[in-house]
Amino acid sequence: MDSPLVSVHRLATLLSADPPPVVLDVRWELGGGARRDLYAQGHIPGARFIDLDADLAAPPGRGGRHPLPSPATFQAAMRRAGVRQDRLVVAYDAGPATAAARAWWLLRYFGHRAAAVLNGGLACWVAGHRGLQTGEPRDGPEGDFTAVPGAMPVLDAARAAALAEHGVLLDARAAERFRGEREPVDPVAGHIPGARNRPTTANVDPTGRFRRADELHVAFRRLGVAADTPVGTYCGSGVTAAHQVLALELAGYRAALYPGSWSEWITDSERPVATGE
Repeated sequence: MDSPLVSVHRLATLLSADPPPVVLDVRWELGGGARRDLYAQGHIPGARFIDLDADLAAPPGRGGRHPLPSPATFQAAMRRAGVRQDRLVVAYDAGPATAAARAWWLLRYFGHRAAAVLNGGLACWVAGHRGLQTGEPRDGPEGDFTAVPGAMPVLDAARAAALAEHGVLLDARAAERFRGEREPVDPVAGHIPGARNRPTTANVDPTGRFRRADELHVAFRRLGVAADTPVGTYCGSGVTAAHQVLALELAGYRAALYPGSWSEWITDSERPVATGE
């Protein structure tokens, strides 16, 4: 893939091709979970629903709220959705791609070479006067995707701490959560010492589309990201951090993701917690 993003117009064109891409609906909300109900009410024609909590994560525990799924779990979910090794996969969610980016990152991590995100998500699809399908699509052929982990760089807690000290570690959460002023999800507020805040909301424009590559490049440079600087990202549970990885890739930087993120960091009381700026 030349770009990890696909426009609404491009996806509509691709869907008329033979064979069309595999489309994954990954609508999910923090605190509300997977939104299969919204999928049934209307989705991009032919799209398959993916449950982020069940298909794109292992059960919560000491590894955080959304640990990486096992290769077997992810492979089974992708095959049920019809994902093939040789076919483009396009993931979307309701809008800004925070959940869709998790699917994109996992496909890349597990070795799929043609994964992308619908830029602007379903909101932009509807705004472009594109049609929706209701209910469940008829079962199609099972996919043949084989999940082989390791194609994207990851961090554990120790490496995240080291990167915050000797490179750039970006916290993708809202500024008030980073500063420790408000924590609606996890039992401890604050951030990894040395991390720098870059909320994922800053990566998109008011329509939910990603900002231009040059804008993102400048923004990340201001945070200390450079071609020769190791960079990583985390969030609350490793979901929106994938959105940050995608934004960094658009800007020309390859970043590692800390899958356990803050929810895993705080499971060890010996790990330090910082607050404020």
